[in-house]
Amino acid sequence: MGATGFSGELARTAHQAMKPRILYVGSLSPGGTSLYRFRSLERLDQTVIPFDLARYAFRWGKLNALRRRFPMGPLIAKINADFLRAVTNEKPDLVWFDKPIFFTPSTIRRVKDAGAQTVCYNQDNPFGPCNEGCWHQFFKIYRMLDLHCLFRNVDIPRYQGWDLNYIKIQLSYDPREHFPPPADWSDADRTREASYIGSPYDDRPRFLRSLIQDFNLPVTISGPRWEKVFSRNELESYTRGGMLKDAAYRENIWKSKINLSFVTQFNEEDVAHKAFEIAACRGFLLALRTPGHQACFEEGREAEFFSSIDECADKIRYYLDHSAEREGIAARGCERAARSGYDNETQLSRVLQKLHQLRELSGQFSVD
Repeated sequence: MGATGFSGELARTAHQAMKPRILYVGSLSPGGTSLYRFRSLERLDQTVIPFDLARYAFRWGKLNALRRRFPMGPLIAKINADFLRAVTNEKPDLVWFDKPIFFTPSTIRRVKDAGAQTVCYNQDNPFGPCNEGCWHQFFKIYRMLDLHCLFRNVDIPRYQGWDLNYIKIQLSYDPREHFPPPADWSDADRTREASYIGSPYDDRPRFLRSLIQDFNLPVTISGPRWEKVFSRNELESYTRGGMLKDAAYRENIWKSKINLSFVTQFNEEDVAHKAFEIAACRGFLLALRTPGHQACFEEGREAEFFSSIDECADKIRYYLDHSAEREGIAARGCERAARSGYDNETQLSRVLQKLHQLRELSGQFSVD
């Protein structure tokens, strides 16, 4: 069964329940995964009202950085006031928070007093080793929220210990943005040999630089912030373009013979969001070997993995020279992503079903 069939089956089950009126709170900037999820909820035939945090960006970039590091006081007052006005005017049954870092405890109490259910969808990790200042308000409110979407196994005992409602779901791709190339696509259309599209987190700059310089491999890098870690000569030689979004992101996966993927250590990740997007685009996935990646894709059949730079380099060389094997693995990885429901609609349908169960248990809504 394909992605649309699998997610459609779950969606129909969710639709049999009473549909809540959803106020969706997130940064709905073009090319962002929050916007993808908002649109997925609409495709699931939900009533979704946007509260777009991107509208509150300051013109002066340093103020945005200051608010992110110190989300308090006048830096977040207007967001909270406007949000509460939206709650009053829209009368939502459910407030869907996508990474709620700007909302105060008094705001959340007002939401709950209005009778709205709350869910936290947060792909980042407030409790990891990074210790970013942006979580100041989140640490005050997370115990007040009705349901948490968890993406990493390390979080499960934390939320169990706090006796908080949670659902373990999968990082997911958007089927309207991440899909295979035309049927006749081949290496003749691929202008990138080995490719990494993403940010210079953890030791990725050293790892990729070594693949290029020490192993003499043709690796092309795209993404934001590489100017902070590469010299001017390295930027000119190793990178192509900055951040890639939407069609540009998808098409550069198509144009890559090998797509590299890592996990972010400071986020305590076990799987990479990018891995599912690459597979959905029928890209050949060469990812860091982790238990999470191995659970999601069969090694050597649906994806390839590495545990060291030497193994990564060996596999890059091998698969650049064996296009038929590479094409077969990419095709089976794409089929696995669809069959296993790694798409937004399937995963968000699971969240909607869990929320409905919680409403029934609490008696918040009745079902005829």
